[in-house]
This record gives sequence, C-alpha cells and structure tokens, in this order.
Amino acid sequence: MSPKMEAEMFLNEIFSKKTVMPSEQTALPGRPHEIPTSEIHFVNGHALKGPYPQGLEVAYFGMGCFWGAERLFWKVPGVYVTAVGYAGGITPNPTYHETTTGLTGHAEIVKIVFDPKIVSYRQLLKLFFEEHDPTQGMRQGNDIGTTYRSAIYTTSENQAEQAREALDVFQDALNKAGRDTPITTELAPVPTFYYAEDYHQQYLAKNPAGYCGLKGTGVSCPVGQAA
Repeated sequence: MSPKMEAEMFLNEIFSKKTVMPSEQTALPGRPHEIPTSEIHFVNGHALKGPYPQGLEVAYFGMGCFWGAERLFWKVPGVYVTAVGYAGGITPNPTYHETTTGLTGHAEIVKIVFDPKIVSYRQLLKLFFEEHDPTQGMRQGNDIGTTYRSAIYTTSENQAEQAREALDVFQDALNKAGRDTPITTELAPVPTFYYAEDYHQQYLAKNPAGYCGLKGTGVSCPVGQAA
C-alpha cells in the first residue's frame, strides 16, 4: 500500500470516529467539577450564569462552530446575554479538546437569554434556520464531527411545538427552492449544558478577525408569518 493510501485510510478512520456518537462505554470519563469560565459577558457586562432578571426566557441552539453563532445572537435586540458551551453528550464537564475528539457526544451550543416581550422565540428560530445549513448531519461546511451538528434544545413544551413547526415550514421552503435534502437538526428537551472555557466566551468580540463558519442556505424561513 502506498503512503498516500495509508494517509487517506488514516484520515477516513479519524473522521468516521468523529461523526459517530459514542456509547456510555466508549465516551470519555470527564470530571465531577465544572470547567472554569468567565463571570461576565465580554460585550455587555451582564452576569454570564445569572441570576437573570425576571420574565426572561432561555433558548439553546447548535449551529456548528459556536463562535459565529454566539455573535449572531448577542447582536439581536432583546437578547440579554449569550454564552457558549457543550450539551447533548455523555461526558460530564468536558473540555473543548475532549469534545473535538468525538468521544464526548456533545454539540457546540449557544445559550441565549432573551426578553420575549422584545424578541420572540419564533424570531430566534427564524435566525437559527436561515443562518446555517441544518441539512448536513454531523458537520457544517468544512467543520466535521459530532460537535458541529445542528441542534435545538428546548426548555418547555411550548418551545418544542414552535421548534417542530419551524422545522416543518423550513423543510417545505427548502423543498420548494429545489433543495430536497432532509433537515437533520436534533430536536430534544435541553440536557445538561456545560459552559465552555473562558477564552471561547464571546470569542469574536475578543478576536474580531477570528474564524466564523456560519453560512446559510439562502432560503428564507417563513415561520410565524401567518400569525
């Protein structure tokens, strides 16, 4: 076997492992304590973990790399604070480097604390579906692995109903636009959310020239238009 073929087989093996969810037996063990992170939001100075003012709600979205996704939402009027972290996996309190192995099962997630009197959950869902490609499975563009999967983690049955509605209407919009690839977004009640390390929080505010992999399909999501 040539060196080139050996290298290709090695890369294929690595990527196949990163795109398959681990089991309880194969997942990394993690740790009992939380990973240290920032106390305040770098952009607006609000407490990252709360307490938050009464009447606010929380949304959790996975759109691939969480740097660009977080910046998208902290700019939305009515969003009180954002944070990035890991959810949907097995390993307790994972580090960033552990999640990139594919052996924790977590997705990169943005936590969004928002005032529903100013911005609705449906409006956030519209941004979610329009600003990334939810049809790619365990990847977003060149970012490959379980951490980059599309995900919506809901905090109530009301959120779950609205998310299912948005998914259905966006699938219909994709089909009408000639993109009949099925949406692969994971939709589930919110699991444990683990805050990412401090250097990931509001990364693109600290590093304006940093990487942003957000790229939508160019198709509009008509969720809530009838209402």
